Amino acid sequence: MNRERHVLLGRIVGVHGVRGAVKLESFTEPRLAIFDYEPWLLEGNAGRVEEIAEAHGHAQGKGIVAMLPGVTDRDAAAAWIGARILVPREALPALEAGEFYQTDLEGLQVVNEAGADLGRVTHLFDNGAHDVLVTRDEAGRERLIPYVVDVYVKAVDLDAGCITVDWNQDD
Repeated sequence: MNRERHVLLGRIVGVHGVRGAVKLESFTEPRLAIFDYEPWLLEGNAGRVEEIAEAHGHAQGKGIVAMLPGVTDRDAAAAWIGARILVPREALPALEAGEFYQTDLEGLQVVNEAGADLGRVTHLFDNGAHDVLVTRDEAGRERLIPYVVDVYVKAVDLDAGCITVDWNQDD
């Protein structure tokens, strides 16, 4: 599977009941929007991968309970605990100019305005106030750069594979 062409939308975190329902953690906003995208590619333990369509579910407290096609008992559902839920990148809606999905930024080279190499984006995370770019350079140094447009992030050029930031190389 080519991970660059797939987007992580959530994961299976547990089972619910005896009829094969699973508990999901959704990374979509709103969280039930995870059911708007398909097909799902479930990437489970030991390299197990399965494409499924027509998963459905509902909110239950702070979580989501889902039924997966072909999963009809608790044991079959338990086999999927820990599985990542991915969809093809093309399944996501088109964005306005200047907008990006986090997955589009992963792997891009990050340089500061002086041209110093700050590494490649390994991932992003939300710290509650804003997203944070996590970069790693060839020496293995990791940097956390706030993803705040026009303050720290000055330009994103997907075609060139580069993000320009206002960030000191020594920070």
